[in-house]
Amino acid sequence: MSQHRKEGRLSPSLWFTLYHLLTQGAGARPIRISTTRLSKSLGCSQQSASRHLRLLEDLGLLSRRMEAGGSLLKITESGLNALGEVYHGLKRHLEGEEAEALVFEGRVFSGLYEGAYYLSLPGYRAQIKEKLGFEPYPGTLNLRISEEDLERRRRLDRLPSIRIEGFRDLGRGFGGARCYPLLVNEEVEGALIIADRSSYKDDVMEIISPVYLRGHFGLEDGDWVRIRIYIPNPRRSSSLS
Repeated sequence: MSQHRKEGRLSPSLWFTLYHLLTQGAGARPIRISTTRLSKSLGCSQQSASRHLRLLEDLGLLSRRMEAGGSLLKITESGLNALGEVYHGLKRHLEGEEAEALVFEGRVFSGLYEGAYYLSLPGYRAQIKEKLGFEPYPGTLNLRISEEDLERRRRLDRLPSIRIEGFRDLGRGFGGARCYPLLVNEEVEGALIIADRSSYKDDVMEIISPVYLRGHFGLEDGDWVRIRIYIPNPRRSSSLS
């Protein structure tokens, strides 16, 4: 693993370069900037500025196209996520843990009945137990949130998550996922799981837990459930995405 990105964390020098490019508009659109101009802004040599751009490109955090008069640069989705990790880490330390709780309410609905199969696979169960601290009930509780909550739901895509890696079993590939620890109805611990390749849209939340949530709360389709999502501390686990 590169010394510039260990344990899911971006090195300070590269993060500051990425942040500077963000302030110049590179998060929304490609911008043209020369290494001479960049080095003056960063207070470093032209060689260092050029090396930073190359490393950010190699890490998949920056797209770069060389043109006359400078490079055309745009921060990738992975780069925006890396910036978001640092932002939310600073917010956590400055404002406290409560600033990192997101609350949603959603209606229960019957899903595709695939959760029981996937959560019974040893490749997933072992990682969930190791990284989340519980043996998952073989099935998910499916919630559909309102359209008004979609923007807050999409904020999760920029926040640190606990990573469940994909694997192969008997010649078949199984995809990875992101997890966010949470409380269901302020009582039962669990996690939101977002598969890398999901058949659901952003208005659907799949909840895993050590208990059968429908039975525990006596839930039926159409019932409302409240979840409080806690954003994990990046130092908690090297499995952070």
